[in-house]
Amino acid sequence: MSEPESDRMIESEPDRKLRDRSGQGTDNSPAEAIVAIPLRHPWRIVIAVVLLLGLAIFVLDAAQRPDYGWPDVGKYIFDRRISQAAWVTLWLTIYSMIGAIVIGLLLAIMRLSPNPVLKSVAWLYIWIFRGTPVYVQLVFWGIVALIYPVFTLGIPFTTPWVTVPNEIFTNLFITAVIGLALNEAAYMSEIVRAGLLSVDEGQAEASTALAMSWGQTMRYVVVPQAMKIIIPPTGNEVISMLKTTSLVAAIPLSIDLYGVSRGISAVTFTPVPLLIVASLWYLLFTSVLMVGQHFIEKRFSRGTGRAKTDKAPTAPEPAPTAGPGAPGTPLGTDFGGKG
Repeated sequence: MSEPESDRMIESEPDRKLRDRSGQGTDNSPAEAIVAIPLRHPWRIVIAVVLLLGLAIFVLDAAQRPDYGWPDVGKYIFDRRISQAAWVTLWLTIYSMIGAIVIGLLLAIMRLSPNPVLKSVAWLYIWIFRGTPVYVQLVFWGIVALIYPVFTLGIPFTTPWVTVPNEIFTNLFITAVIGLALNEAAYMSEIVRAGLLSVDEGQAEASTALAMSWGQTMRYVVVPQAMKIIIPPTGNEVISMLKTTSLVAAIPLSIDLYGVSRGISAVTFTPVPLLIVASLWYLLFTSVLMVGQHFIEKRFSRGTGRAKTDKAPTAPEPAPTAGPGAPGTPLGTDFGGKG
């Protein structure tokens, strides 16, 4: 018996199965494709059906209840007073967030500064404005004009050099913007600081090695990467600010959406329909802001996900064999190459 035949006879059964399974048998037949059967989740369907039924029952019941006052909802939903108040609320949100972002950026830079004085001042600001309720702060800003009717500049206990009437805090709209912006700046500073700290320090070191200035490093390296961390919570804060504007009645400012709807309901004795009207306007604005946030996040998240292709992966082609002396022949072979 020849040596190959004896080796084939003594081949064990597990080795033969492993060889056949690897597709290296004598017939060279490809391995069978694995058919993946997805798991079934019947309880998901049951829970979804129950929730949809509950929502449908609630909608049908609410549509039949006269206490909701649906005719009054349709009457005041596009009322001119309501629409003007909605624009006031929107402008309050925009101005307050712009001021909060600017002040929050400065506070974040102060927190990251090696100067202990700047760091302490920023920490004290954040501690005060995050530690007290926003309603209390708005009440305080509303009475600033009573506490400080004029602003003076000079040496204490002497005749002031300059006296300026306090006309800023007598304007309730400006007072509301200032109060909301100063409160929100404390939260925005922590969001910006977290985004800047999320970028590895090696990025800035590499930029310095490339002779980039601090401004160029922040603009082209640090900030674009930090925006992926900053934008999602900032979008949440914008939506939260839109709803926080309903607290400006503490100043008191009553030309916003909630203030006008509450004033109309006090005259018509229909509080529930006017609350529904105000809620629908808030839902409209928040929906638009959520869509905008989605596209902004998508814009700054480019290049971070895996590329999706519809083509099936192809097997790598075998490397061409090169003869001795041909280009690409590895050194250190049996043909006398240098090892």
